[in-house]
Amino acid sequence: MSFLRWMPPVLALLSLGATGCPGNSGSSEPKPAPSPEVSVSLSGVDTSSLTPRERREWAAQVSELLSPCPDTPVSIAQCVKEQRPCKACLPAAQLLLKQVKEGRSKKEREEAFRMRFDASKIRTLATDGSPEMGPPDAPITIVEWADFECPFCRLMSPLLEGLVKRFDGQVRLVFKFYPLAAHVHGESAARAATAALNQGKFWEMHHLIFENQDKLEQADLERYAQRLKLDMVKFRADLVSPETKARIEKDKKQAEEVGLEGTPLVFINGREVDLQLLTNPGDDLEAWVKLDLELLGKEPRPAPPKPADAPASGSTTPAGSAIPAASGSAPAGSAARPAASAGPAQPAQPRKP
Repeated sequence: MSFLRWMPPVLALLSLGATGCPGNSGSSEPKPAPSPEVSVSLSGVDTSSLTPRERREWAAQVSELLSPCPDTPVSIAQCVKEQRPCKACLPAAQLLLKQVKEGRSKKEREEAFRMRFDASKIRTLATDGSPEMGPPDAPITIVEWADFECPFCRLMSPLLEGLVKRFDGQVRLVFKFYPLAAHVHGESAARAATAALNQGKFWEMHHLIFENQDKLEQADLERYAQRLKLDMVKFRADLVSPETKARIEKDKKQAEEVGLEGTPLVFINGREVDLQLLTNPGDDLEAWVKLDLELLGKEPRPAPPKPADAPASGSTTPAGSAIPAASGSAPAGSAARPAASAGPAQPAQPRKP
């Protein structure tokens, strides 16, 4: 199933400021103070496309913020200029440049920097027993909390699975349940996915549920189980078992401990990904994983070749699809932000490939 055809609706939702099924939160931002007059030129950072005002804002921020490495207590600009050993300094300067280009406020730019590079933001999450895709020893672990009735989770799902395939052998995806109180079928869908997990068919049920997000009544869930050739006696028993309820509650409790505010909630190697700070989710997530691999001293898998602009046969080359792996478990590091049950969600438009 190709996740490329999902990008237009993802970007459409983001253009409306929608990044997930929300919790009870709100924020207001003061107007930024004028940036001081600073001129900075760094090797590896092209500021030629910036306006004079944007260049001043970027220069001021890379001169104010300290390098991402605790053992390099100098500004990002000085770190790059002096070629200090902190490998994250240049990517940090480039991140801030991108944020300036995208018109982000000073506060948003700093939040993006802290999210991506602040060592204190990393937290550890236990993932034992959770369904997973990709090798258990992959250098990159993505953890997602999702609600099966959340339209934004449906849109995010193929992007995350696409990363497992794009970086074959280097990325592991871990799924955690967080059925939202606002979604009447979220709990029953999570139970059905757990029952399927008990028979080794979690990802298959995961895909069927998201593909049929508007059809999640009990009869629908049983029909999906029959399509997967599950043992129906066991499936029905697992739907209502105390063990199934306990598994889901364990995930919810963990999410609330780290501060979930809505779904999907995504972490990459211990860092929460603030979806509001992404411009193009597909590209931004791929770049995030690629940089993490490089900072770990790993060579990222090369990107697959793009299809020819004009194939001789006149046919188009099908886009790659994420291939689900067997479910399993393993502990992994992850970061997060505190949680809550969410408010009303917007309807999803596309079908999941």
